[in-house]
Amino acid sequence: MHDPIDNDIEEHPLRYKENGIDETEISGILSTHFNTASETPSPGVRSKKLSFPDSDATPAPDYGISPDKESMELTPLSGDDSMNEKHGLKQQTDDVEEDSPYEVVRHSVSNKDDPSMYSLTFRVWLLGIIFTGVLSFVNQFFFYRQNQLSLGGSVVQLLAFPAGYVLSRVLPTRKFTTFGWVWTLNPGPFNIKEHVLISIFATASSGSPYAIDVVTIKKIWYKSDLGFVASLLFILTSQIMGYSFAGLARKFLVYPAAMIWPASLISVTLFRTFHEIQDFGGKMSRTKMFWICFIGSFLWYFVPNFLIPALSYIALLCYMAPNNVIANQLGDSYNGLGILNFTLDWSTISSNMGSPIAYPWAMACNLFAGFVVVMWIITPIGYYSNTWGTGNMPIYTAHLYRTNGSAYDIHEIMTSDQHLDEAKYAEYGPVRMSFQFAISYGIGFAAIMTLLVYIGLHYGPEIYQQLRQSRSINEDVHLKLMRHYEEVPHWWYIVLFVITFATSIAICEIYHMMPWYWVVVATLVPLVFTIPIGIIQAVSNQQPGLNVITEFIIGYGMPGNPIANVTFKVYGYITMTQALNLVSDLKLGHYMKIPPRNMFVVQLAGTILASFIELGVAYWLMNTVANICTPEGYPFTCISANTFYSASVLWGLIGPGKLFGTSSPYHPVLYLFFVGAVLPVPVWYMQRKYPNSFWRHINLPVAISIAGAMPPMPAASIVNWFIACFVFNYIIHKYRNTWWQRYAFSLSAGLDSGVAISGIVQFGIFTKAKMPQWWGADADHCKLAPTGGFLNRVSPPA
Repeated sequence: MHDPIDNDIEEHPLRYKENGIDETEISGILSTHFNTASETPSPGVRSKKLSFPDSDATPAPDYGISPDKESMELTPLSGDDSMNEKHGLKQQTDDVEEDSPYEVVRHSVSNKDDPSMYSLTFRVWLLGIIFTGVLSFVNQFFFYRQNQLSLGGSVVQLLAFPAGYVLSRVLPTRKFTTFGWVWTLNPGPFNIKEHVLISIFATASSGSPYAIDVVTIKKIWYKSDLGFVASLLFILTSQIMGYSFAGLARKFLVYPAAMIWPASLISVTLFRTFHEIQDFGGKMSRTKMFWICFIGSFLWYFVPNFLIPALSYIALLCYMAPNNVIANQLGDSYNGLGILNFTLDWSTISSNMGSPIAYPWAMACNLFAGFVVVMWIITPIGYYSNTWGTGNMPIYTAHLYRTNGSAYDIHEIMTSDQHLDEAKYAEYGPVRMSFQFAISYGIGFAAIMTLLVYIGLHYGPEIYQQLRQSRSINEDVHLKLMRHYEEVPHWWYIVLFVITFATSIAICEIYHMMPWYWVVVATLVPLVFTIPIGIIQAVSNQQPGLNVITEFIIGYGMPGNPIANVTFKVYGYITMTQALNLVSDLKLGHYMKIPPRNMFVVQLAGTILASFIELGVAYWLMNTVANICTPEGYPFTCISANTFYSASVLWGLIGPGKLFGTSSPYHPVLYLFFVGAVLPVPVWYMQRKYPNSFWRHINLPVAISIAGAMPPMPAASIVNWFIACFVFNYIIHKYRNTWWQRYAFSLSAGLDSGVAISGIVQFGIFTKAKMPQWWGADADHCKLAPTGGFLNRVSPPA
């Protein structure tokens, strides 16, 4: 007998046809990307998406739905039969089963439903709470570490399936009656709707919430602890407020068939491969592969993490010329360019960008090309020519400096209430940043315009067409099937908004984070932009980042107030991204025919539970780890929080008026807004003129977005990530495609999970243990890279 837990996707193509899934579409989607909608960063959560220098979210990679792929065009049924035949579509007739008017949806989503199938069961609560606890703890724990590993929805999808199956076999089937409600621990076989709800429960807020950045910098850098209760309310309000906007936008972003949400289709495909294919043959299952990789990764991580830390970054240039500052700058990872810097540590590869196995090869090439241009061409030219007087600083860092290259002490320019003191600032001198840090902001400005123009050129007609159809098109089969379930009434979302909005004002006023009227202004950002940005993302899978807009608004509105700046960004930009991630999950539930009220319950429960755990872990580490968020606190160096702190100083304490004003040396980076607007046009023209050439593979928003992640991302991390992606997603995918389809997903989840659990175990065992001092015990062999610039070649003055 076969094991019903074992899952393979390539052995039985006929079964895909029987179940309404096209084999080619399954293979194409899984080959293109293994990320799920659950892995799309949950609301206000730190993610592996690339971001601007203060770690805000930017465009997601193209999921294979692009204008040059005619078979994937999101073309609806037309009244013209000839047009329908051109796109392979036919009008519904009495003899044809009703289905979605969009081909890509028909390939992925079932047009059938069983309303009697149970969904919100005891198994969902049990496994949802367990996975939420594990993911929240692990991800928040690693958020403060130098290698920020993160476990996502793929791990939950993989492990929840066998766990649910086991529970269906061992739990008693006895029925209980509580207040007239009949329930049971085991209603029957584990089904796909339970699987989806567990995944959404666990990933609703399983990463580090953006608000924890604010809590961290207030406590560590600004020396003004917000307190646990106030911090918890701040996190909960910033997380939950997005629910109201998501719920009120359902009519425009979830119900219309024209709102595709491509990332959700990938999740649908993966869930159906688990549950709709039962004859798995005799080959090793994906579950077994997961556990083999998990054990191997768990054991091996003891070597680079504790026994021989030098294996995390093998900087060949620094070994060859340890006393040459330029060789150190070129070869170092954290304060250098990562040239000829390799690793034998999986956490180094996957901790910043996410697993390389989960990224399309073509998009990886775009990313790495952008990295090479920014880090290996533009940065050395600008730095070694001493542009903006940065030659006395490290070549790559998010730290802030004075004009003489010494560290910038913000306490020398602040008042007692942590606002800018203009007189002290004039006496102490202007803030300066490294050339790479400054140019990354400029490229970030360009990336926003590039994305908007790119979307307009490639998806503009589709967005306009589908916006019109979303207002007038008849109900598709999926919306009709969802009519069987009770919808969440609007007043539920309105009540959530009123509670979170009022609490937000109270927190900001009582703890002097931001005046109440700026809370109102911040709330207008998601109110105005959630639907239009959501329409763009639903069609193109690209989300334009509005973080710079919020930073400019509050930066000019309240200059000299860093905490108000980051608080405004949390309630403005992050609330909108949270709402859109919730909408994406709602669309997943819509496709999978999950009762809407069950979706509401698990999303809310997962968010609340995760917030408690994440804040608890944050305070535990901040109160127990000596020198946390400093180099002396290694490995708890908080590279993302360091960058977030620098951004709060630049945009909040100093303000964009001083930072980018006409008298500032950084004023020219503003012109990159215009460069970004022009850049996509010639590429788009070449793609249209030569549709079958290499131009079709170029994705400018993805290529440019890499600059926004640097800093804080270690340069060598992206180099080794690209090498791993080349091995798995080009060589193995091309020459051992059957093996790749069968095991790549499990291998990735196993390696990530093994490293994460091993890191926590080692922290508990070796907290006070130290290895003897020897060559391999030193993780950093590029001693000159972080201590100063190439001009002074010595440590900067204190």
